[in-house]
Amino acid sequence: MPLIIYKSHDGSTQEVHAETGTSIMQAAVDNGIDGILGECGGCCSCATCHCYIDPAWVAKVSPADSTETDMLDCVLEPQETSRLSCQVIITDEMDGIVIAMPESQY
Repeated sequence: MPLIIYKSHDGSTQEVHAETGTSIMQAAVDNGIDGILGECGGCCSCATCHCYIDPAWVAKVSPADSTETDMLDCVLEPQETSRLSCQVIITDEMDGIVIAMPESQY
């Protein structure tokens, strides 16, 4: 199971082993990670799972589709590596990925 490292806005981290095929959001919710709420349950309709993909890992993550891109226009504190974690599906190649959460979600 790939290791996902969730990084808070204050720099603290939590590590979680997650099932391949699970979303970054679901792994966070299942493990009580603060900063990722996932209020819509992963339907790409609320942006409460906004996160930042560490730049070193962007190439390992599938690109955002147009629905996600439209939702990202609504987030606070957008960055170049902003994603909705409900749309990022964990693969074996993501072992060790670092996911940061914006301060606005705390």
